Amino acid sequence: MDNFENPRNEQPPTTRQVRLDHHDSVRNHVHQRVSTEVERLERRIEALRLAKAPHVAVMISAYERMIDHKKGFLQNWELDEWRHY
Repeated sequence: MDNFENPRNEQPPTTRQVRLDHHDSVRNHVHQRVSTEVERLERRIEALRLAKAPHVAVMISAYERMIDHKKGFLQNWELDEWRHY
């Protein structure tokens, strides 16, 4: 019995192509998560503007770039105006 044959002549399982970006629940979750991160960064910037710490300008600049990157992500995936109904 060197050659094993499938008695039912079954085909191997095929992989399903799942496009997670097409599911509302995933889109809603990603939008909520990124929006929350943007809000948190904006609050950090406001707190830093009140601080008299060294290198505040550098930290604010870095946070602003992160915000721009996250907002760009939302726009690229058309999540910037995503509303959950």
